[in-house]
Amino acid sequence: MSIGEMLAATVPMARTLNLEFLETTPEKAVVSLPDQGEFHNHVGGPHAGAMFTLGESASGAIVLAAFGDQLSRAVPLAVSAEIAYRKLAMGPVTATATLGRPAADVVAELDAGERPEFPVTIEIRRGDGAVTGEMTVLWTLRPNG
Repeated sequence: MSIGEMLAATVPMARTLNLEFLETTPEKAVVSLPDQGEFHNHVGGPHAGAMFTLGESASGAIVLAAFGDQLSRAVPLAVSAEIAYRKLAMGPVTATATLGRPAADVVAELDAGERPEFPVTIEIRRGDGAVTGEMTVLWTLRPNG
């Protein structure tokens, strides 16, 4: 099962919004929100809440890709999130997430008995390439037990 399939199966909101997981690697996650009238706002574009969920889902996908091998000893948890809406989003939008710290540094902190935190940055773009939103989700790996 791919990370996208796993998230769609285990995260009802990702399934509800029909998110499409286009690319998921430890270096980058790309997730698309199709244009769907039932998730539009008052000006006919994707609702801010749908765009937030898109960005948070892309961040979760890259976290699983980068740290999936650590799940037996730590649980990834979102600590905080910040989003800025830059331009009007119309039509389908795509979120691209990248890790803000090297994964090896995060794992080294976990190995040292710490609870590492790391940012994931996300750009949300509409079909013409314009950035409609920028988001940062701060994640942690909480050691089990």
